[in-house]
Amino acid sequence: MTNQNPSYIDSVVDVVRLIPAGRVTNYGAIADFLALGSARMIGWALNKSGINDPSIPAHRVLNRKGQLTGRLAFKDPDYMERTLTKEGIPIKDNQVQNFELYYWHPEELLDQ
Repeated sequence: MTNQNPSYIDSVVDVVRLIPAGRVTNYGAIADFLALGSARMIGWALNKSGINDPSIPAHRVLNRKGQLTGRLAFKDPDYMERTLTKEGIPIKDNQVQNFELYYWHPEELLDQ
């Protein structure tokens, strides 16, 4: 984590930075892992964190169905799809295809 007493936003960003390239997660998984409340609050935290900061791979955070619902928060609404496609994740109609194959849950960190 970023410091001894991280803020809500810092905690969310710390987890998002750990999502491996070529994998995706959802807002709810992050909320459950951090015990920080609702999935909507994760989206709020990402928006407040500076979603267009390239050091925060917010493009890897989707809704529970694998849809790119956060795409409009980026300066370029096509950024999420373009970046995920470069990482090898197939997208069709703003949704990850075979979502379960690319899904990553933060609990995987505990298995290491």
